[in-house]
Amino acid sequence: MRLLPGLVLAASLAAAQTVAHDATHAGKAAPSALPLPFDLGGAFSLTDQYGRKRSEVDAEGRLQLVFSGYAKCESICTVALPQMASITKELASLGIPVAPVMITVDPARDTPEAMAPILAALHPDFVGLTGPERALAEVYKLFSIDHSLVFEDPSAGAVYAHGSLLYLLDGKCRVPHDCAVI
Repeated sequence: MRLLPGLVLAASLAAAQTVAHDATHAGKAAPSALPLPFDLGGAFSLTDQYGRKRSEVDAEGRLQLVFSGYAKCESICTVALPQMASITKELASLGIPVAPVMITVDPARDTPEAMAPILAALHPDFVGLTGPERALAEVYKLFSIDHSLVFEDPSAGAVYAHGSLLYLLDGKCRVPHDCAVI
């Protein structure tokens, strides 16, 4: 299964909306955004793989391709994370800047130091987010992230069941209903 065509279309639409939104300042009307049937997103503060505080807003205003998982996952993440990197590269070649973002479901192992080399090997713009359990619990709630410990593997450590959703968010996601899932 290849997700790129749908994401390219979605990202192209998002880019068109951004252009239309920017055109509003030139006196042209922008298309109205379609509301989601549920709340998604909101304000948060987590730590990236370089120890920097990050919020829900991309510092460069890029679209954000968001996934919840863990860097040492040997299941769905081994497909999703490289695919996100590939999508990011292909969209960049089309002039559509995207930030791939992974929100950890395994903060005990996904420390900034542990995530940095894994994510950098996938894509230099990859953002891995972690933080205290309380802060992560809030983010899980904001983005409807489900996860649970399945078992402890003696050689690999904790194994988690977690969702496999990819959200494509606009770069200005600030409060519920402000995040456009594209």
